[in-house]
Amino acid sequence: MTDYTQLIEKAIEARERSYSPYSNFKVGASLLCNNGKIYTGCNVENSAYSECICAERVALSKAVSEGECEFLAMAVVGGKSEIVDFVYPCGACRQFLSELCPPKMEIILYNGKDTKSEALDGLLPCSFSKSNIK
Repeated sequence: MTDYTQLIEKAIEARERSYSPYSNFKVGASLLCNNGKIYTGCNVENSAYSECICAERVALSKAVSEGECEFLAMAVVGGKSEIVDFVYPCGACRQFLSELCPPKMEIILYNGKDTKSEALDGLLPCSFSKSNIK
């Protein structure tokens, strides 16, 4: 696995900006583009729960809105008070990522001590895609 220390650090920094007064579960994500640029995101909650947005979708939306379209990896960290467990992207984020990112893109997970990597297509096998629309 490539050294994604900086990517993890950026995700941890983004996590600190989380707006999560309802769940108190802070998540940060950082997305590495092919050109080396990193975009970050944090979860933003709302009292109308369905209006919440996850850190992964924030980071990816920021990148796409700036014209980025080629991605190498994403780091995701989260937890209530401290980072103690691996936090995976939710189903909505997995589908969102699968629309815009390569199937073999690495999703880097960090639990405060250890790091592990999963391929995006391993997190969402048989994803719905544009090719399914006829």
